[in-house]
Amino acid sequence: MKLRRPVYVVGGAHTNYIGKFHPDFIWKKHPDFGKRQNPTLEDYIVTIINKTLEATGVDPSLIDKGYLGNFAGQLFSNQGHLGAMMPIAHEALGYKPLARVEAACASGGIAALASIDALQGMADVALVIGAEVQTSVSARQGADFLARASHYATERELDEFTFPCLFARRMKAYQETHGVSHADIAPVVAKAYANANKNPNAHMRTVTWIDEAFASGVNPKNPAFLRNEDYRDHLLISDCSQVSDGATGIIIATEEGLAKMGIDKSACTEIVAYGHSTSALGQVKDFTRLDNAEAAINEAYRDSGLSVADMGVGEVHDCFSVTEVLMYEALGLTGYGKGTEAAKDGSTQIDGRLPINTGGGLMAFGHPVGATGVKQIFEVHRQMKGQCGDYQMPTTPGVGLTANMGGDDRTTVVTIQRNT
Repeated sequence: MKLRRPVYVVGGAHTNYIGKFHPDFIWKKHPDFGKRQNPTLEDYIVTIINKTLEATGVDPSLIDKGYLGNFAGQLFSNQGHLGAMMPIAHEALGYKPLARVEAACASGGIAALASIDALQGMADVALVIGAEVQTSVSARQGADFLARASHYATERELDEFTFPCLFARRMKAYQETHGVSHADIAPVVAKAYANANKNPNAHMRTVTWIDEAFASGVNPKNPAFLRNEDYRDHLLISDCSQVSDGATGIIIATEEGLAKMGIDKSACTEIVAYGHSTSALGQVKDFTRLDNAEAAINEAYRDSGLSVADMGVGEVHDCFSVTEVLMYEALGLTGYGKGTEAAKDGSTQIDGRLPINTGGGLMAFGHPVGATGVKQIFEVHRQMKGQCGDYQMPTTPGVGLTANMGGDDRTTVVTIQRNT
């Protein structure tokens, strides 16, 4: 989509992304178990709104529109109607047009697009947040909840862990079609953890033992865990993104909105175009391609007048290691079947020709589902403004891209930002 009115990312905030292996996550072996609880979904929503307002210095009375990305609040937290939870954070948000949107793992991206579209009309300042809690139930029950992002009637029974199995199916097809192994894909995993180890907000920031050798094959700490015998050998624990809780928020605005807030464009990044593509649930045409993502990417390229050669940084969906490899190909970074080459030759490292997922991606930064698409946009903004600390790129990117995917490549949101 080519924008009729310029839209700028003013700034934002993250909470920590937490879950198993994070030092602040409360579980039965934590010293604070029984003394305090992990934050609730309401806690995350209230916290991230206030952190975002504080970080940007924006007066909440100036916000014209607000959207919250969340996938499964009714399931994990027994709470829907989350747009109406947003005014709990600040009384100035009362009586404003606020709403929750859902598109599985692309919920955050859809919240951003809804806000961008609002700024093409009468609105000038928008609040975009994404929040999710997924650790409130057992892993098996959580897997059943998350399976609602698939075609539940026909895909749920593939495995008790439906989504890992769907991407094990892609991994098998990719490995067999292109003759690659886990060792060929392991550099993607190693990069994710190395980046997250430098990221204070990352879920897996303290996990230092997952390297290329660890991710290259089965070992006692890295098992093939699926029950489906057709696919179980093709996916390991290290190939998976995290079951995380957390939230991210951003403020976006038009030029008129920036003037109202007294913010100079030089402090912002500009969203120059987006792509949004949706395909039928349960009807993947080719397990070795992300054709829906490619359609959204090509729309964003077309409407921005840019290509992969212009990109200086990228945040792409890596729900599983093979997904990032397939994203390289959908972006046009490599040819079909050549995605593992970009992983192995260092092209996507922080100092590579197109750094990808510099904070650790979904695999190691974490994946609180509704927050991911917002997090991606904010991370590109932060790299462009030199705000990433120990994982800051050595050169400042001028243009960056995000690709946020819902389900098995059934909904994809792509944004392109330009530094100002």
